[in-house]
Amino acid sequence: MLSWLHRSCFFLLCLLVGFACENDVAVVQRISFEADSPTESTKNLILTYADDGYARVEIHAALAETYRGQKQITKIKDSLKVYFFNETGAIVSTLSALYGEINYSTGALMVKDSVRLYNHKKQQTLETEALFWNQKDSSIYTRSAVIVRSPKGKLFGKGIRTKQDFSSYVLLEPVGSWQIDKNQTIQ
Repeated sequence: MLSWLHRSCFFLLCLLVGFACENDVAVVQRISFEADSPTESTKNLILTYADDGYARVEIHAALAETYRGQKQITKIKDSLKVYFFNETGAIVSTLSALYGEINYSTGALMVKDSVRLYNHKKQQTLETEALFWNQKDSSIYTRSAVIVRSPKGKLFGKGIRTKQDFSSYVLLEPVGSWQIDKNQTIQ
């Protein structure tokens, strides 16, 4: 009789423990999920965009937080570097900043804070506080104040449009004066 009593108590104890451990999913989500928290966090992210099997753009980020909702956005914090490649796989330009956001819906990358775009062949640098890269047409643009530095000197302006290789550009509102050789053309 004692063994039957032990078995019954053990069975009853197991039932109580089983019912006590049941979690209500809605309650757990309310407690552990914050609507403004990232869905994913990644350290040392490398994101590669390829075309015809060749890398065209590579984004390196120290910390990336992805938010999935109506808009799918990845916020890049603590610095990022973007490498733009030509058809042969050589790096033609490099973009760096302290903060960025990739909007997967629009195909745009917005970067800000200490932004620099460097063309390796021409040794020219664009400096600004914020700019956008449009993945669809490979364009880079800003309406912010810009400085373009090259071995030939500096140009100042407000706003710029260029391709991601930064081989040529258009200053939207040039500021200042500069001398031009009579054999030099302005585009």
